[in-house]
Amino acid sequence: MKVGIMSDTHDNLEAIKLAVEYFNEEGVDLVLHAGDYVAPFVARELSKLSAPLKGVFGNNDGERKMLEEKLGIKDEILTLDIDGLKVVLLHGTDERVVEAFARSQMYDIVIRGHTHKYGIQEVGRTLIVNPGEVCGYITGIKSFAILNTREREIKIINLENREILGIMSI
Repeated sequence: MKVGIMSDTHDNLEAIKLAVEYFNEEGVDLVLHAGDYVAPFVARELSKLSAPLKGVFGNNDGERKMLEEKLGIKDEILTLDIDGLKVVLLHGTDERVVEAFARSQMYDIVIRGHTHKYGIQEVGRTLIVNPGEVCGYITGIKSFAILNTREREIKIINLENREILGIMSI
């Protein structure tokens, strides 16, 4: 199973469009969004995904009722079983919460956003994955991640040139 992972889109419709095109080309089975859509009008681009979208709210998501209506987003923390992997998805505003999920060793993968900095970190048997920012506003790098459960790996990819920025086995 292939899972597209994104965060911090912050209303950048052109970048969202590129991410959606990539996910559709890759034939992902599911897309996870770790929050900070910002406004409900991003649903126009996200609705073009071929795969289902699951996500959580971020600290900049003010119009939550409309985001719930348009995208089905209603949680701040979401736990999932993805092809036998236990995954928790959150925005990650509070570092103590992110660290607690990782240290608990209850999850194979903790997916978070908020910092806008991409990275994969090991904490015991748990991976903390931050796909970075799709918007590219803070770091200047538009990035996202692909989780491939068959190959047991996660790749972080530069949205603009499709260069692999990081890769780790699960």
